Amino acid sequence: MPTPIPATQLASDPALLHWIENDLPCSAQWRSESGMPSPRRVVIADDRTNADAAYRLACEGTAMLWRGDFQNARQLLQAMARRCDRKTHKTANTPLEAFNFHRQAQSQRARTLAMLLMPFDSDHTLPLRRAPDVQAACNEAYGIAREPYVVSLRELLGLIGAHEWRKSGVEIAALDNRIHPHYGVFAPVRGEYVGLVAETPLPSKKMAFDIGTGTGVLAAVLAQRGMQHVIGTDQDSRALACAQENITRLGLDATIDVIRADLFPPGRADLIVCNPPWLPARPSSPIEYAMYDPDSRMLRGFLAGLTAHLEVNGEGWLILSDLAEHLGLRSRSELLEWIAAAGLTVLGRKDVRPIHPRASDASDPLHAARSAELTSLWRLGASKAGTV
Repeated sequence: MPTPIPATQLASDPALLHWIENDLPCSAQWRSESGMPSPRRVVIADDRTNADAAYRLACEGTAMLWRGDFQNARQLLQAMARRCDRKTHKTANTPLEAFNFHRQAQSQRARTLAMLLMPFDSDHTLPLRRAPDVQAACNEAYGIAREPYVVSLRELLGLIGAHEWRKSGVEIAALDNRIHPHYGVFAPVRGEYVGLVAETPLPSKKMAFDIGTGTGVLAAVLAQRGMQHVIGTDQDSRALACAQENITRLGLDATIDVIRADLFPPGRADLIVCNPPWLPARPSSPIEYAMYDPDSRMLRGFLAGLTAHLEVNGEGWLILSDLAEHLGLRSRSELLEWIAAAGLTVLGRKDVRPIHPRASDASDPLHAARSAELTSLWRLGASKAGTV
């Protein structure tokens, strides 16, 4: 349990959470995968805390360190979420405005719900009544704990969900097998883009690069299609560990190498595949880098470096949703200009409509854009290798 500390040590430190309990100043390590700083105001809450009071405190920026029953805390968080969702949303006049309003609302909701906090002992155990065993989930996300810490219940529930995803895996039809995503690594739940890579004719079966490999799913699909050698790259440590574990599980170690690299590995390949984040916007947390690509950095970097890494008559496959275009975040003409400026030509394109539930959810604030969305595999080659 957290130990009392002298009041003179209660200096502002985003890595520590400070509070008063039983008239004594206390402190513990603060954890937040979203990068949220430790709350400045903390009160003790328990089973007597009702949802209206908790929601009011959270909206004011006051965090609640839970000392009651764990299952009651979950119910309280659900009640707070319902109050968040009752708020009236701003009316948008354009798709871009709808996107910005939606992100603002989601950010505010996340901050509010992050105000219900869970205390942990130094072995990843929760010292609360009816608390589940979350040691495995926390070890996967945080590694070994050496001291007590505090984390939001909302983040903890995300950890538990990710642990279950990792255990059960995601069924991938193109592999006739499962991919097991790690916490913080984007899960390949949108099967349409995997299907595009599985169905498009290969230009060669000698060498392929999978840029931003993530779980390793596309590298695995290419290997199972007969590619002799695949190199998957990523910068994220969790993604590299995840990809390697999946590749080993699938028995593809002899074909696929996973290396740390910013985009391209050394050398050239006959096929270079990239599925960059689809939305050119600033992520609000490190985990959101799988969805948001500030200033289209990864997309533009892939296009700019592609010709230097393609073998003669090689192809680059860009897997990209046009959702950003429907939201007014990027235009088709901009994308085509970047392709041309990189000395590339479009050899072909295959489109598919998304099948995820939000595409048909009329209550989604972004429904107009999502209902028109297409996911495309752009076949790109050096300009001299084809015609515009």
